[in-house]
Amino acid sequence: MVERDNDAAARWAVLRDGRTLTDGEQSELDAWLDADARRAGALFRAEAVLAYVGHEPGAEAAPSVHAPKTRLTRRRILAGGGFGIAAALAGVLAVNLSTARETYSTAVGEIRRIPLVDGSTATVNTDSLIRVSIQPQRREIQLSSGEVWFEVAPDANRPFVVEAGDVRVRAVGTAFSVRRHADGIDVLVTEGTVEVWRLGDQHKPVRVKQGQRSFVATDASAVAAIDGAPEIERALAWRSGELALKGEPLSYAVDELNRYNRNKIVIVDPMLGRTPIVGYFRADDPTAFANAVTAIAGARIEMDGDTIRLLAGGI
Repeated sequence: MVERDNDAAARWAVLRDGRTLTDGEQSELDAWLDADARRAGALFRAEAVLAYVGHEPGAEAAPSVHAPKTRLTRRRILAGGGFGIAAALAGVLAVNLSTARETYSTAVGEIRRIPLVDGSTATVNTDSLIRVSIQPQRREIQLSSGEVWFEVAPDANRPFVVEAGDVRVRAVGTAFSVRRHADGIDVLVTEGTVEVWRLGDQHKPVRVKQGQRSFVATDASAVAAIDGAPEIERALAWRSGELALKGEPLSYAVDELNRYNRNKIVIVDPMLGRTPIVGYFRADDPTAFANAVTAIAGARIEMDGDTIRLLAGGI
């Protein structure tokens, strides 16, 4: 059954690569996926092969650090149709998963959704760096900077562990984000459960469930889970390119917005920075945000090169 599903997934991956399915094909694919929940994972893994194995020059996907000795290009895979990609799934990945290591980064303002070779995905926020190591018994992600939201493919025999400084986050099949701050690590769980601990305390992990978060401060040893479902959804609005605010001070909003833009906003008047801001804003449009602040807080704008200065209206 699994082998047949992998073959079918391979054929669908080939059909979807580079063109839009016809209405009839899309209906057939939907019916095939609906018949077994595991088939979505099979299709994702098949498409990950095309994104991962043998990228040809000019491909958008990140290059592999370790490539097979015999280069299996996308052209050769596609030429073999479903058989070619199924062979890649059955053979090439079986060899390379033991040493699959990748490094991914994003520029300021860039957000990337990256398929990993185990079927998981990593949505990488602005100005972030991760190193991925997929091994036979363990999947390790090192978050060097920034923020990532993970959708983890279930695999009880191969835990998925994120390393951020001295903090570790372990999941089997779930969805969660990890963000590095200057003063600690923020973990938000949107689906399932993860375990969080500090390096050396792996025998005392704290379970963080869906709708909960854990902020592990740099200067504190304790790890705790707290409820925060509404805040989590707002905190992850960046996945759709938005900044969601519900009464946070302007100073916080500006700090967040500046993460996504080379044109920075500077608050000149500290009292203005305390103004509460409510609303959804485009993370990549600091000018529109500054204009909104003039209406919300009675502020005024001064341009200084690439810098947008916010001043209290009476100055």
